[in-house]
Amino acid sequence: VTAVLGLEAAAPGECELTHLLQDKLRYEMRLQYMKHYFPIDYMVRVQYEEVLRPSNITRLRNRTVSEVALRYLWFHVSSQAVLRIREVLPEKHPSWKYTQELGQLFDALGEEYSKYRQTDVEEVVADLVKLVHSGGTKSRRKSVRPKALLDNCLKVMWMLYRAPCEWGLG
Repeated sequence: VTAVLGLEAAAPGECELTHLLQDKLRYEMRLQYMKHYFPIDYMVRVQYEEVLRPSNITRLRNRTVSEVALRYLWFHVSSQAVLRIREVLPEKHPSWKYTQELGQLFDALGEEYSKYRQTDVEEVVADLVKLVHSGGTKSRRKSVRPKALLDNCLKVMWMLYRAPCEWGLG
């Protein structure tokens, strides 16, 4: 069935970890830790490529980028977003522990990805991942609310993992 739909199955470890991320990214937690505990209208400066929205995924799917490559891109962009948020937090900030837990889940997901050959990802995805990790010397920057970064992380995760991992939105 997944072959007919064009979806490539995710590894069991990926599914378990993304399910844990889904739980950690519940609306109430994002609202409390990424909005209420920050000053009103607080923004984080990120590279343009560090904002991954569902529309970006749809555009890449239309260019026939594989689901595996899209999940690889989501992982790199989302883990970088968590790092960007952590960079602005002092250790005593109420959101520090929450972002640390998110970072640990992404680290574990990175271990899952290290088991696979990622040289097979499409060039457009490989180029985007390089830009995300380049430090942004050539990239444009934009200001984004911390909650919006995690909102996008969750929305894209739903798009990429819900069907292959068979977990719902609840």
